[in-house]
Amino acid sequence: MYYSVAETGTHWFITYFFFHPRDWVDHPFFETEHENDGEGVLLAVQKDGSTYGVLRSAVTVAHTSFYSYTPSGSTWTSGRETVDGTLQLQSSPHDSFQHPVTAQEVQGHGLKAYPQYRINGDGLVYYPSDRGEAPSGTNDRDVPYELIDIFADGGLWARRDAAGLFANLGTFAGDTSGDCGVGTYSCGTNSANAPWGWDDGDDLPGRGEIATDPAKLSAEYFTVPGELARAYAYNPYTAERADLREAARTAPPVTD
Repeated sequence: MYYSVAETGTHWFITYFFFHPRDWVDHPFFETEHENDGEGVLLAVQKDGSTYGVLRSAVTVAHTSFYSYTPSGSTWTSGRETVDGTLQLQSSPHDSFQHPVTAQEVQGHGLKAYPQYRINGDGLVYYPSDRGEAPSGTNDRDVPYELIDIFADGGLWARRDAAGLFANLGTFAGDTSGDCGVGTYSCGTNSANAPWGWDDGDDLPGRGEIATDPAKLSAEYFTVPGELARAYAYNPYTAERADLREAARTAPPVTD
């Protein structure tokens, strides 16, 4: 699980990115599968003078659609987009904090707030930790995960121009090797995206702005009382703004 942080004078914006080696299906009709998969969530936290601030919203990525949520008691309401539900919080067996609860569908990995997706039968439950572990099986309900900084030296962002990893800025290179597409409709190519390639084409924010300009996306998605500063005190994506805009203009439409 990867993450990045952007900061304005009024808010912190935390992007979480879940990477999977494949998006797949179990039936032969209409659906396609593809190499690599990447879904995630943006959390907006208002600075209030406390150590950790106040969680105000979440926007999740399920394939090529975004879904917005607010926790109980949030002052944020629907903006250009209607809030899709309540973001639930849950305690962790590994610390003393309440954590927002999201869930990913099996095989396709689309991400929404729980319980819009939920475990039916076997499943895995992940909790934040300072160390990651592999699940013990297909029905492990306590799996610690460790966060990886997208901007770590030699990490995902540093390799954004690696031809073997990315087909273009923000889209992973994926081919039809192995058994991808066997027994189903087809295997897609170049069909998974990093956060700076995420896009809901029906919404106003541009390609990748959920991660690269999260204050803009939050201002579009929600009605925010008080100040929502748009100037960044910290945003590692800013230095590549011109290239990101060019990629948004010229890259093929986002698929997943």
